[in-house]
Amino acid sequence: MADSKDSLAGLGRNAGAAVLILSSLAGGDKHGYALVKDVEEFAGVHLPPGTLYQVLARLESRGLITALAPEDRRRPYRLTAQGATVLAEYITSQKRILKTGQARLKRSWNFA
Repeated sequence: MADSKDSLAGLGRNAGAAVLILSSLAGGDKHGYALVKDVEEFAGVHLPPGTLYQVLARLESRGLITALAPEDRRRPYRLTAQGATVLAEYITSQKRILKTGQARLKRSWNFA
């Protein structure tokens, strides 16, 4: 896995928002409002503007996203190769956790 400087480690309570933003940007460049709407659509989560822009600043400072030239009054963001790698590694680790949880529920609690 990437070292902690390049990973989602250190984002604290906003790590979930960071994953949502990176996942949205994996589908293409978006400005703030488009990010909020996309996350609401695929995750059912509303990102308040304060959280959104705080996380965007952190992701940009870590090199996981980059801000593009403004279009009108909107500034789009793009996922970087480093950001894509961090997101892929995070997803892989979460899949292991999900598989373990599902297997244990199935074995111990008779869930399918």
